[in-house]
Amino acid sequence: MSDLPARESMEFDVVVVGAGPAGLATAIRLKQRAMEQGADISVVVVEKGSEVGAHILSGAVIDPIGLDGLLPEWRSDPDRPLKTEVTADEFMYLGHAGGIRLPNVFMPKLMNNHGNFVGSLGNVARYLGRKAEELGVEIYPGFPAAEVLIEDGKVVGVATGDMGISRNGEPNANFTRGMELRAKYTIFGEGARGSLTKQMVERFGLNQGRDHQKYGIGIKELWQVRPEKFQPGLVRHSMGWPLPNNSGGGSWLYHFDDHLVSVGFVVHLNYKNPTLSPFDEFQRFKTHPMVRDVFEGAKRIGYGARAIMEGGWQSVPNLAFPGGCLVGDSAGFVNVPRIKGSHNAILSGMLCADHVFAALQEGRANDEIAAYEESWRASPIGYDLKRVRNVKPLWSKYGTAAGVALGGLDMWLTEIFNWSPFGTMKHGKPDHECLLPLDQVRPITYDRPDGVLTFDRLSSVFLSNTNHEEDQPVHLKVKDMGLQKASEHDVFGGPSQRYCPAGVYEWVEGEGGARYQINAQNCVHCKTCDIKDPNQNINWVTPEGGGGPNYVNM
Repeated sequence: MSDLPARESMEFDVVVVGAGPAGLATAIRLKQRAMEQGADISVVVVEKGSEVGAHILSGAVIDPIGLDGLLPEWRSDPDRPLKTEVTADEFMYLGHAGGIRLPNVFMPKLMNNHGNFVGSLGNVARYLGRKAEELGVEIYPGFPAAEVLIEDGKVVGVATGDMGISRNGEPNANFTRGMELRAKYTIFGEGARGSLTKQMVERFGLNQGRDHQKYGIGIKELWQVRPEKFQPGLVRHSMGWPLPNNSGGGSWLYHFDDHLVSVGFVVHLNYKNPTLSPFDEFQRFKTHPMVRDVFEGAKRIGYGARAIMEGGWQSVPNLAFPGGCLVGDSAGFVNVPRIKGSHNAILSGMLCADHVFAALQEGRANDEIAAYEESWRASPIGYDLKRVRNVKPLWSKYGTAAGVALGGLDMWLTEIFNWSPFGTMKHGKPDHECLLPLDQVRPITYDRPDGVLTFDRLSSVFLSNTNHEEDQPVHLKVKDMGLQKASEHDVFGGPSQRYCPAGVYEWVEGEGGARYQINAQNCVHCKTCDIKDPNQNINWVTPEGGGGPNYVNM
């Protein structure tokens, strides 16, 4: 393919990669600042989803501090995306057959959800997209940024992926060359484990002096429940069963809008047993006697999954590098115990935009916005993350029961005295190094789904409206297939079949031995394979434009 035609290019002041809350907040704030100063700056947002919001997935209970700062009038807007305010806040610790409710009075103040809103983060993104376009931001959905343009050691923009490439790697009749979008500054808001962000972290050593990034996988279903089961504004979180004490995670169950219930399950990806399946643990969770009653007579209408950045304060990489910055979940601004990140995503976009706008006003271009990196820890984002910096390490070190108790104590002491007896703890090994060989664990078995309350992967993926053009190169790149067989299969028992929530990976036994099958069309872009593969042998890259899930109200 060396004889491909040259790409056409367009010039902008700022290119934003990713139309999530962070990227759109960056674009909106830049245009707001330009209007305030009577300046004229050009801003473009590229988004890999088929439309803004198509790939956005969250619980979601949303702290409105970000929206209030970005668009103060949003609450009175008839088109506002969040209408259900939290009315009840419950925390549960579950055992196999029962559970206990943890008294709210024991919870640190930051865990209080009153004043927050329950809703769809995808709809929030769609709302922000409309507001951005009203301000003159250009948004190109269905055009994934596939390559970072670097000249003289500086990021000068991105290129969108070529379209019309056959599975054999050759152009077909529908071939269209990608476009170069060149900019004075390029902002990466790709979400967790973004493919280009990963390259920038490695290229510029952005994680030097920082702890390992940690991750979880969040799996979500959307249900329409019967009126008598619906409690608008109810927020319930749980820990414990069905996960063993040495595997961290928990659940959420939120009631919002028109008899909708968002139910989901998070599994921290530092688990050790390669036979553990986050998807099947989620299905088991719904059968708990304190949970299943909500779903009697209900209809499941949505499904999705995504990785979650969980490293927090000590794992945030350097946010600035020559010509670009990281915002939102690309930077790892999720507050894990609160199960919230969208407020910090919006705040980081605003903070980044302020510093980028100042640089543009000074006539700068393609340099490092060091002031952005220097400012975030003293901002509300830093305050939010520093208070909870030890919760995840304590949970990982001492298990769920003791870890939750110690984490709660640490949050109280930090909140009251701005001091922690633990200092700032380390996370330990990266998630991909945590799996034990198959012969060192007791295999976990799961019940067959009943098709009423519990389901299989393929029927779930169907509800995510996932679609990829079949005649395109597989976007899940296995670097060494021999290593995958010798290690992932022979040593660890093929954990990719279990950690993937979409049935992408299969080890198919045949006469010639086990064959690795990749069903790329099923991929919901959760990135778990890129994170959890024990040899870091799988590399997730963007597929052809617009491919992936198309989430509704998620």
